[in-house]
Amino acid sequence: MVLKKIIKEYRKLISSSLNLVHQKSKVGIVYTLYSVDFNTIEVGFAESEKMLQNKVFNSNSILLDKKRGKKQDLNLLIKTLNELDINFSSKLNFRYSNVLIRHLFTLGWPVGRSLYKHRKIKKELSFA
Repeated sequence: MVLKKIIKEYRKLISSSLNLVHQKSKVGIVYTLYSVDFNTIEVGFAESEKMLQNKVFNSNSILLDKKRGKKQDLNLLIKTLNELDINFSSKLNFRYSNVLIRHLFTLGWPVGRSLYKHRKIKKELSFA
């Protein structure tokens, strides 16, 4: 009898403390910009194509690539790059390096083909 009461109270406590609200992420555009002046890579998220065009025009940068994505993708990328000891300055600017571009490509981030050329490994079979 007492055990049933404890279980009921426990269920009330658990259900009230876990008020998780599932937030829908807006689908937008994830992009990569390259600044020739500062030799930096900027990753970001734009809610629409028009916002991205304004960003490119105002920042005087080159758009490397873009694709559909969510803001959560950007947050996950930032956390992953921090784990890989690649730090960023304000406005999600990274110092350009081949290592950074390789990590972005591996993580599935749009980097285009102008700065990063994917290596194709050819294997030769030799019969002895």
